[in-house]
Amino acid sequence: MKRLRDRELQQLGLLSELAYCNPFFLERFTLERQVLGKQFDDEDTSAWSFRSTLDSGRPVDPRHRPNVVRLATLATDLVERFLWQVQGGENFQEKQLSQYWDVVTYALMYRYFVNVDLDSLFESATTASLWQEFLVDYQRLTNFSAIRKVQIQAPAHLFSCLCQVRRAFYNIYSFILGESFPSVALRGAVWQSIFTIDLRRYRRSLFNRMSEFPSLITGPSGTGKELVARAIGLSQYIPFDEQKLQFAETSQAHFFPLNLSAMSASLIESELFGHRKGAFTAAISDRQGWLELCPPHGAIFLDEIGELDSTLQVKLLRVVQQRTYSRLGESTESRFYGKIIGATNREMDLEIAAGRFREDLYYRLCADRIQTPSLRQQLDDRPDDLMSLTMALSSRLVGDRTDEFCDQAMNWIVANLGPTYPWPGNIRELEQCLCSLLIRGVYVPSGSSNRGDLQPKIPLSASATVAHAMPASFPSWLGKVVGGTLTVEQLLQHYCAWVYQQSGSYDSAAKRLKIDRRTVKSRVEANAPLE
Repeated sequence: MKRLRDRELQQLGLLSELAYCNPFFLERFTLERQVLGKQFDDEDTSAWSFRSTLDSGRPVDPRHRPNVVRLATLATDLVERFLWQVQGGENFQEKQLSQYWDVVTYALMYRYFVNVDLDSLFESATTASLWQEFLVDYQRLTNFSAIRKVQIQAPAHLFSCLCQVRRAFYNIYSFILGESFPSVALRGAVWQSIFTIDLRRYRRSLFNRMSEFPSLITGPSGTGKELVARAIGLSQYIPFDEQKLQFAETSQAHFFPLNLSAMSASLIESELFGHRKGAFTAAISDRQGWLELCPPHGAIFLDEIGELDSTLQVKLLRVVQQRTYSRLGESTESRFYGKIIGATNREMDLEIAAGRFREDLYYRLCADRIQTPSLRQQLDDRPDDLMSLTMALSSRLVGDRTDEFCDQAMNWIVANLGPTYPWPGNIRELEQCLCSLLIRGVYVPSGSSNRGDLQPKIPLSASATVAHAMPASFPSWLGKVVGGTLTVEQLLQHYCAWVYQQSGSYDSAAKRLKIDRRTVKSRVEANAPLE
């Protein structure tokens, strides 16, 4: 086995950084490029999202992306060679030993968790088998005295942490769609909400304390606040019991959503806090509230928290601040160990100024605040996201023949609503638009009955004749293509410039266009704006 050279020790250090970086921020791709060097695939640099892995409507598993596979292979190789040198008597500095441990965790993650189906992770037989194999490898990779110089996690704790990373990545990736900068920033913010900005510190000391920090999700209606809450709530740390060979809880059984706007204050109080028999007229038996049912590593989601009754705000403040509560009709205090996630579409500053929301409760909730972007903000940054979101939603609605329906829907939207439609209902409106097109072939936006400019002109069946070769962004030069007013050279210039903007680099554009990068560069630089 070959000894590690200077370049490979440098790769070890970069992989150490990569193992603990936020995978949804673009800095990850910078690190990937530095680690892989000439092996880095320029075609594999789009944001990790559902859209960036679509191939003719079929989702491609992000675990199989070329750079991901190469990094996992490299990490395994570096770990094995480092261990071989240590066991052969080589002395490494403490910093290098620490980097080795970081890359061990990275290699173990891809070896044991990345390719395991999430649902099976909590099946007793799968969990026990996975743990036994993991433990053997863990002990082999840490079986030398020098490793005591660095702080490493115990095997059961690391097993839990890596399982959590796997769940968190899947939940964020699956629930939050889009490649626009606002979407990328939102996925990165949700990752921070789960693990903080320092994953090392999280694993050392914060893993069992994050439930003490409430999360507040703000943003317009229809922007996916519940999906963000679900991603956070289903990604909490769950300890592994090495004696029982199972996790303390199942990941799907500890998220409790409560829509406050759809319930009366008395019903909310009973659902949240529970009650004793006889606490009020209809209380014919004891009832556990969700604060009691929520396990220590679970989460309660209070949707539309800005509409919570003032009396209940006082009681909720006590839960958030002191972590205690009492059932209705009972004086005994109980302790709440789970996490509270709130969401609102209201402007909280205005609500506080108007006396409708307690300032002290708001400041208890806002330390971890996440803002969901509107659909219009996403499309203003990246118009092509309309196509990717339509594809993702269509796949959920129709299953088979997604491509066909998505093409028809996009044709209809472009022809009837246009690329600048504001989408006031955000993602929820887009989903309802697709449902309406699926059922009736037309969609009438809310409030458009008296506005001729928003009345649908073309039914879905006829819209299939519209040229869907035009992308959702509908750049202005395509209009001149349809009109036949561009020269061949002008067409090539505009198209090269457009592909370059989408790819982000001359090399990537050249690969997509299958021409030399210098040809791309010359046409981009020669491209003139349309008159």
